[in-house]
Amino acid sequence: MVLKTLNRIILPLIAVIVLVACKVTYSPNGASIDYNKTKTIQINEFPIRSAYVWGPMGPLFNNKLKDKFADHTRLQQVKRNGDLKLEGEIVNYSQRNKSAAREGYSKQTELVITVNVRCTNRADQKQSYEKQFTASQSFDTTSSLASVQEELVDQILTDIVDQIFNATVANW
Repeated sequence: MVLKTLNRIILPLIAVIVLVACKVTYSPNGASIDYNKTKTIQINEFPIRSAYVWGPMGPLFNNKLKDKFADHTRLQQVKRNGDLKLEGEIVNYSQRNKSAAREGYSKQTELVITVNVRCTNRADQKQSYEKQFTASQSFDTTSSLASVQEELVDQILTDIVDQIFNATVANW
């Protein structure tokens, strides 16, 4: 009886002590931002500098990038002098054969997009970077690029925006 009473008192007490002693920071979106130091973000338009171009890609990328930071952080987007500044350009939009069929013809084609990003972190210069982010999607060669392009570009740009977001504010 005494043992049961001790278990009812001691075990919950130990659990409370452990919970209080451990500091856990949870962020559902992966962002790790000190909002006391970093309050604003400046996201410049990323022009297309690729030899091959799909017109809607530039605005689609720029909107996805701005939306990601608006939806997943409390950073205020500003036109200039942001605590964080993202700028760069879309440097590659290309397709290449990925696999061949038994007859020697291309079976799958891969669409590849690369974005060069320069991130300036005024609050912590060690967090600044210049880096290229690349993503790709494959499609059967029986389909024309024009018929799958919009969906593939959307998926690729979502992947690249996630990579940029993680490199900029996730700090893992």
